[in-house]
Amino acid sequence: MIHCYKLSGLNIVLDIYSGSVHVVDEVAFDIINMYEKKSQAEILEFILNKYPDNPEVNDAEIKDCFNQIEVLKSAGKLFTPDTYEGMAGKLKEKSKGIIKALCLHIAHTCNLNCSYCFASQGKYHGERAMMSFEVGKAALDFLIENSGTRRNLEVDFFGGEPLMNFEVVKDLVAYARSVEKEHGKNFRFTLTTNGVLVDQDVIDFANKECSNVVLSLDGRKEVHDRFRVDFQGNGSWEKIVPKFQDFVKARGGKNYYMRGTFTHANPDFLNDIKEMLNLGFKELSMEPVVCAKDDPSRLTDEDLEIVMKQYEELAELMLKKHREGDPFTFYHYMIDLKAGPCIYKRLSGCGSGTEYMAVTPWGDLYPCHQFVGEEKFRLGSVFEGVTNTAIQEDFASCNVYAHEECKDCWAKLYCSGGCAANAYHSTGSVKGIYEDGCKLFKKRMECAIMLECAKALDE
Repeated sequence: MIHCYKLSGLNIVLDIYSGSVHVVDEVAFDIINMYEKKSQAEILEFILNKYPDNPEVNDAEIKDCFNQIEVLKSAGKLFTPDTYEGMAGKLKEKSKGIIKALCLHIAHTCNLNCSYCFASQGKYHGERAMMSFEVGKAALDFLIENSGTRRNLEVDFFGGEPLMNFEVVKDLVAYARSVEKEHGKNFRFTLTTNGVLVDQDVIDFANKECSNVVLSLDGRKEVHDRFRVDFQGNGSWEKIVPKFQDFVKARGGKNYYMRGTFTHANPDFLNDIKEMLNLGFKELSMEPVVCAKDDPSRLTDEDLEIVMKQYEELAELMLKKHREGDPFTFYHYMIDLKAGPCIYKRLSGCGSGTEYMAVTPWGDLYPCHQFVGEEKFRLGSVFEGVTNTAIQEDFASCNVYAHEECKDCWAKLYCSGGCAANAYHSTGSVKGIYEDGCKLFKKRMECAIMLECAKALDE
């Protein structure tokens, strides 16, 4: 399978199963596009008729292009067959019962009242609660006991707003550091915060103990303050931006993400990216809102068209900044065309429900933070382990080949079947397809690949 597209003046050909990326001229692009659909004689006639005034387009040059295509095909870099279906699921099967990461819902409450919040303002459709040290300790012990031979373990302090339970966060990190060496483990902590409670103590602690921090900012003040308000309806932009600037400066401008959400109110999210850049932030992420079909924040079909164009313009801006020696990072455009994820990871995708789980303040286990509060997805608890093996098996069977809609999709080895939570909330099945998400993902991949190709051509 191949995927051919044009973007930013480049003619790009992806060979899906080898991962090869080719930047070609117009004639080669046309020939490759038709190569498996028409005979060489038909292609020759078409090309000669399409480029009648180009002296370099003649029988000999076209036949030479045919020969080069055959060389690439023989080398396994073009029109490579699918030999991966039998491997699907093997990684999860091999690592069955091994957990490498937990999302600790340290606080099921929040000091902001964002209407688009998938977590119902931190309550996750339940009661407000704080995780106790005892529950958090049990979660860390559970992770150690179920991590097998894995050395690096990941724990994200999440909410609601985790800084509302900051003392327990600090106590849990101290406990983990006190036991990790004896178990041959290394804990890597991350913290996700809305910034309201950030102070020097938080900054010092995070810079010492957290390998990454995620800072919630939606960009422009008027956009951010439209949704990210306190319970009195006051916007939070002016309160948090100076704190985030101090936070990022103290981290040396590294190991953080400014994480925003764009909605029906701002499909022109590139303007929010530009505002983040103006504020001095360089590690950026803007996510499309995922919400109910009747939610006024939901992106419409018209919005999606705007967003697609915004992704292209974002890639152009990133290329411009790269050439000027002032680059910035966009999370969804991070792609390594030379040494990306191994094929097993590409096939098996997200480890939710198998190697990654979310833990509620009461110690209940769920496949990921987006399933918390939906009782049928409760896997068990950190005290009793995984008891709902049927649901876990359902997640273990999730891979790119479990989605019938993905069979002929060129992007399947980039998205690995997509997000199970988005699929479930859109279709009622973790093996369904969130169509809007697919459209946006494919556009992001085209932009990300174009960006890397353009950088390589500059070298």
